[in-house]
Amino acid sequence: MKKLLVLFLALVMVFSLVACGDNGDNSATQAPGASNPPKATEVPDVKSEGVLTYAEYAAIEVVENGEQPEVVIETYVQAKQSWWDNKATIYTQDKDGGYFIYEMACSEEDYARLTIGTKIKVTGFKTVWKGEYEIADATFEIMEGNYVAPHKDVTNLLGTDDLIKSQNQAVEFKGLEVVKIEYKNGEPGDDIYLTLSYKGAEYDFCVERYLTDPDTAVYKAVGELKAGDVVDVQGFLYWFNNVNPHVTAISKVG
Repeated sequence: MKKLLVLFLALVMVFSLVACGDNGDNSATQAPGASNPPKATEVPDVKSEGVLTYAEYAAIEVVENGEQPEVVIETYVQAKQSWWDNKATIYTQDKDGGYFIYEMACSEEDYARLTIGTKIKVTGFKTVWKGEYEIADATFEIMEGNYVAPHKDVTNLLGTDDLIKSQNQAVEFKGLEVVKIEYKNGEPGDDIYLTLSYKGAEYDFCVERYLTDPDTAVYKAVGELKAGDVVDVQGFLYWFNNVNPHVTAISKVG
């Protein structure tokens, strides 16, 4: 009888391990704009106690040079813009919205651990600069979980008040016409200022050298564009006085 009981318990343990072995998370850690971008996981994004939802975060009002309220969020790394002097600037997102984390305290070793999709808990202060909402003076801890956001098509939101609701998210624009390309300081090596038009209105985009440096495919591709080319664009919905997306991928149409 004891032998049968031991055998039964062993079988229960085996089936339990099989059931827990695959959580359905097959996300990769490719950067946004890759040729085969990873898909988002389907697991629920449950916030820990005391952590703001995106809606709660977005509802906190701040003004430039005004009071900076403390916020605590849980989010996922989508792109790393820069690291310098133990400070990291990164794009992050959960399933409801995007967060731009500016100069977060981060060692070089921890920066290397912040691969695309990594879940982090961030404590910092919500601020705004030139219309761009940021979390500044932040600290973080790495958590269990992985999520890479799909690019949201916001083409039809250009020129509307609803566009800013997608600020800092991974987005895409389709069928825009190249109007003008300018290099900061007049030559390749720094940011590229890209003017694109849609339905007769012009919009400013930027190839940010700290996010996509001159050796990246997108930097080189933008440098080869000509006025009149029609393009599809992927990037992050950054703001600088007005919409000013940071481009991470671009392709000619037709």
